[in-house]
Amino acid sequence: MPHVSRRTLLKLAASVPPAIAVPAIWTSPAAAAGKVKTITAVMHSDLRIIDPGFTTAYITRDHGYMVYDTLLGIDSTFKVRPQMADWAISDDKLTYTFTLRDGLKWHDGAPVTAEDCVTSLKRWAVVDGMAQKLMDFTATLEAADPKTILLKLKEPYGLVLETIAKPSSYVAFMMPKRLAETPPGKQIAEQIGSGPFKFVQAQFQPGVKAVYERNADYVPRKEKPEWTSGGKVAKVDRVEWITMPDAQTAINALQSGDIDFLEQPSVDLLPVLEANPDLSVAVLNKFGFQIEGRMNFLHPPFDNVKIRRAALLAINQKDVLDATVGNPKYYEICGSYFACDTPLASDVGAETLIKGNGMAEAKKALADSGYDGTPVVIMVPGDVQTLKAPPIVVAQHLREAGFNVDAQMTDWQTVVSRRASQKPPKEGGWNMFFTFTGATEVMNPVVNNQIAGTGKRAWFGWPEDARIEQMRDAYARATSTEEQKKLAIDIQKRAFDQVIYVPLGQFRLPSAWRKSLSGVLEGPAPPVFWNVDKSE
Repeated sequence: MPHVSRRTLLKLAASVPPAIAVPAIWTSPAAAAGKVKTITAVMHSDLRIIDPGFTTAYITRDHGYMVYDTLLGIDSTFKVRPQMADWAISDDKLTYTFTLRDGLKWHDGAPVTAEDCVTSLKRWAVVDGMAQKLMDFTATLEAADPKTILLKLKEPYGLVLETIAKPSSYVAFMMPKRLAETPPGKQIAEQIGSGPFKFVQAQFQPGVKAVYERNADYVPRKEKPEWTSGGKVAKVDRVEWITMPDAQTAINALQSGDIDFLEQPSVDLLPVLEANPDLSVAVLNKFGFQIEGRMNFLHPPFDNVKIRRAALLAINQKDVLDATVGNPKYYEICGSYFACDTPLASDVGAETLIKGNGMAEAKKALADSGYDGTPVVIMVPGDVQTLKAPPIVVAQHLREAGFNVDAQMTDWQTVVSRRASQKPPKEGGWNMFFTFTGATEVMNPVVNNQIAGTGKRAWFGWPEDARIEQMRDAYARATSTEEQKKLAIDIQKRAFDQVIYVPLGQFRLPSAWRKSLSGVLEGPAPPVFWNVDKSE
């Protein structure tokens, strides 16, 4: 494959719009002299929103893991481990005491305090569905002293630690009190965390380039790193994320050594990478992702459950997966809201979705629904292949069923911003968008943020369904696996009946990196850049 020189990259940067420009790889004199050990990575998306409490977008979560730290982590057996804090549980299981470990400092040099962490937890609990459920069971959450956090429950709740340790969006990242006091609907003003890397604000080019430098004051845990637990040792001086929207250009740059890491190479081009002896290709998230379609319950036409049901009947999972991934080696048709190959997996309610045989029924259901031709505004992010294909395919399904579809081409970061709008579609809102979520984040009715029916407190789309919430509460209190399984099936039946969202199957995508990198970690929220070293 041809070498992609810095001169070529600079020309590319000058020839494309600023939102997707390809920046110069590295222009620092220190780096040119070989004094700075730098990893250059092309991530799955460009980065614009940098408040991990403002959006569930994975690129913002990934940024969060660079800059911030968490009270707890999880290992590869899903066991909760101490991270910033250890814990003790009272005999009556009503009081959880968290004690901050020594050596924790914010990037501005101030010590991390329990009050900072309590404020951070409270901000996170406003937006995260699993945290909201925890707060429903919580009597008080307060700082007892500078190093001690007390969480007292109204009644025993078995998912306290699992909630605070949840590895993906929204993650319970800790930040200084002054930042955590920012209302959840407003982005924080600074990027001050206590994590292994510091964000270089002065070199941030939204949508183009993000730069992180090793936090020399970070004191890692002594345990080996495993998933989001253990020692987060920054072994390089600097990490740069650059945007490279063209798949072939990114492949060429990886092969030539102009970049070190490519998070989501095109599946079609994987054989080229796998044949290169200088590259490693592997799936870092073994559980993969669930693709989801979200309808907006606030505005016509999807405020009408009959119309939502007609849309569901029209959709064919296999068409979506073929267009998104292509190679069946990397995808799985799956009708479960709670991911396949899990204890709660079931196809109940998903029959037409997984068989793709519901179109005739969809046309009849739409004709009987009272649908008046209101346009269905679907947001289509053209810059991310795994996010572009689902809306294009489903738009065609809906048109065939008789819907008037307005598929609006945009980019992913615009979708991330716009999906938060509750305005009508004519005023900049939307009717449907598509995303994907790590399978570990949907494995049960409590952790699955997307199945919540809490209205304006729910995830984008804002479904409201009291029955689902009653069953989710019952699941949280259930003490036997048999009871949990029954409740999960009942919740799934109700979710399909109300079309809370549309699960569109699972996929796993490998990442690729040069063999000059070592220590690349697997996990439920990859990639992370602690523990990764680079040889010259």
